Amino acid sequence: MKPSKEIAKILFNSKLLSGKQINAALKNEPDIRKALRKQQQATSKENSSSTILPPIYFMDVLLALKLKKQDDSGLELDEDLLYETLAAGWQLPYKKIDPLTLDLNVVTQTIPHSFALRHLVLPLKIEGKTIHVATPNPFNHEAMGDIERVSGFKASPVVSPKTDVMHLISECFGFRKSITAAETQFSQKSKGELGNLEQLVHLKSSNELPATDQHIVNAVDHLFSYALEQRASDIHIEPKRKKSLVRMRIDGVLHTVYTLPGRVHNAIISRIKTLSGLNMAEKRRPQDGRIKTKKDKIEVEIRVSTIPVAFGEKAVLRLMDPEVLFQDLPKLGFSREDLEKYNNIITLPHGIILVTGPTGSGKSTTLYSTLKQLSTPAVNITTIEDPIEMIHEDFNQIAVQPAIDVTFSTILKNILRQDPDIIMVGEIRDLDTAQNAVQAALTGHLVLSTLHTNDAVSSLTRLLDLGIPPFLVQSSLVGIIAQRLVRRICPHCRESFEMDEQELFDMGIQLPVTRNQSVSPTDDRQGQSFKKHLFSQEPGAMDLNNLAPRDSLKTGPKRNKITLHRGKGCIKCRHTGYRGRSAIFEVLPYSDALKKMTAGDVNVSSLRKRAGHEGLKTLREDAVLKMLNGETTFEEVLRVTWQGDG
Repeated sequence: MKPSKEIAKILFNSKLLSGKQINAALKNEPDIRKALRKQQQATSKENSSSTILPPIYFMDVLLALKLKKQDDSGLELDEDLLYETLAAGWQLPYKKIDPLTLDLNVVTQTIPHSFALRHLVLPLKIEGKTIHVATPNPFNHEAMGDIERVSGFKASPVVSPKTDVMHLISECFGFRKSITAAETQFSQKSKGELGNLEQLVHLKSSNELPATDQHIVNAVDHLFSYALEQRASDIHIEPKRKKSLVRMRIDGVLHTVYTLPGRVHNAIISRIKTLSGLNMAEKRRPQDGRIKTKKDKIEVEIRVSTIPVAFGEKAVLRLMDPEVLFQDLPKLGFSREDLEKYNNIITLPHGIILVTGPTGSGKSTTLYSTLKQLSTPAVNITTIEDPIEMIHEDFNQIAVQPAIDVTFSTILKNILRQDPDIIMVGEIRDLDTAQNAVQAALTGHLVLSTLHTNDAVSSLTRLLDLGIPPFLVQSSLVGIIAQRLVRRICPHCRESFEMDEQELFDMGIQLPVTRNQSVSPTDDRQGQSFKKHLFSQEPGAMDLNNLAPRDSLKTGPKRNKITLHRGKGCIKCRHTGYRGRSAIFEVLPYSDALKKMTAGDVNVSSLRKRAGHEGLKTLREDAVLKMLNGETTFEEVLRVTWQGDG
C-alpha cells in the first residue's frame, strides 16, 4: 500500500478532507491501528473464524475517526467515496462490485480462500488475456504476480472498497466451499454419472446426500441470507439435465445468481423440504410448506412450493418480509387524493371492500397494511387465508384446508359466531364464498377480500357474474381498488431527458390536463427537487388532484417538449435503472350513481365513463402521473398498463 502521507495528499488535493483533519489522522494513526487490530482479534475469536486477519490500511484509520467531509453538507466521509477518490488520484479504475455478476468459478478456482483473505484480492472476470482483480490495495505487486503465475493471465487491478471485498470473499468462498465439499462427498458415494432423464427423475435414495449434511446445511443457510440481503422476493431452484440454476426475483425481475452441480440439487431440495415440514419421500406431487428465519433479529416467513418437473423437483421460495408486507398506507404509492378516498372507505363500519389485480400485484401488502392501520385493542380482526402469508399476533388468522372441508365458505359461516369486527377473506373464488361475504357485510362487519379482475369497474360485473343479485351488491359493496406494481427509478443514477409529447401520444400515453388546460405538472410530495416545470413551453403548474375528465384529454398535435426521468444504471440497481417498486391504483368508491347503473342491464363502458366523471383515476393515468413526477419511466407505464386502462 502507498504510504499514508501519499494517500493523505490525494485526499487533501481533492478537497475531501482538510489539512487539520489529515494531520490529526496521521498523528493518531499508530494508536488507531492497534485498536483496530485488537477489535479484529476479538471478533475472530468470538466467531471462531479464520486466524488470518486482513491488513489494516490508512483508509481504515480515516473511517474509524468518522471525519466530516470538507464541504457544506456536514455528511460523514463514507467508504465508497473515499476509495473512489483514491482511485481517481491513482489513475486506476474504480468498481463497486455487483454480487450478482460475479463468476464463482473465476473467484474460487483462481486463488485459495486464505490467499484472497490475506491479500484482500477478488478475481472478477477474464477478458481476453487479462484477469481483472478487485482490491482495496492495487499496489500489492506480490499478490498480483502470484495471481498471474497461477492463472496464466495478466492481472489488472481494480480499486474496490475494502468492506465489499471482504464480504464477497466470505460469501463466495463460503458458499462454493459448501457446494464443492457436498459434490465431492456425493462423487465418493455414487458409482456413476446420471446420463438420461429417467435416471435423473428417479434418482435412487442410496445415491443421495443426506439433507443433514453440514455442507448442504451451510449452502441453504447462505441462500436465505443472500436473498434477504439482495431484497429478493422469490428464490427459484430449478433442476436441469446436468446442473441446477438458482435464480432470484429482485424488483420483479429474475436474475440467475448461481449455477450448481446437478448432483447436489436433490440434497438442497431435501434440506428445504425438511425445514418446511414437507414429506421428503414424496417427489411426485406438489407440496407447500413454510420456514421461519431471521433478518436483523426480525422474523421472516418463507413460503415454500415444490413441484416435479422434467429433471427433478423444482422449488420456489417466497420471502415474506414483514418490512414489505406491513407498511404505512402512504408509503404504498397512493396519491393524496386516492389515499383520502381509500381511508374514507376503510373507516366505514361495515361493507365489502375488494382489492383486485393479478398475482404479484401487491394485493397482500395492501390488505395487510390496511389491517395493520385498522388494528386497535378495541377491534377483533379475523383473517381467512390460503395459505397464511405472514403471521401477525394482532390478527386471528385461519388457514384454509380443503382436504378436511375447511374452505373460505365454511370458515366464513362459522367465524360470525367469533364476534369479529373486521374480516379479511383471502379470495372470493365462488358463489358460496361471495354469498357468505355479503351476508357478513350485511350483518355489520367490514369485509376485505380480493378478486382477479383487470380493473376496479370489472369487479362489479364479476360479482354479478358469480350470481350475487344486484340488490345485494348494492347494499353490501362499499368500494373497490385495483392495483399493479411499477418499478421505481433508481435514485442513485437518476437522470433527466427531454421527449416530444407527440412521441408519448403515438405510443398510447396521453398526458392529463387540468380543467384550466394547464399542462405543466409538478410534484409537491417529493420535495423541492421536483418543484419545477416539466414542460419547456407552457407556464403554470398542474394540480394533480384536479384532473379533467378523461374525455377532455388533449387529442390534437403534441408540440411540447416534456422532461422525463430514467436511471442510467449503476451498481446500486444492478445496472437496470430501477430500484424498488411502487403501486399504482384505481380507487373506486361505490357511489349512489354507480349503484343505480348496476340495478338493471349493466354496461361496463357506461360504468367506466361514470366512474371517470366521479374522479376515478385509472391505472394508466396513475402510472402516467408517477412518470411525470419522476418516480417511474414511460417504459414501465407501457409494460404494466394498456390503453384500455386509461
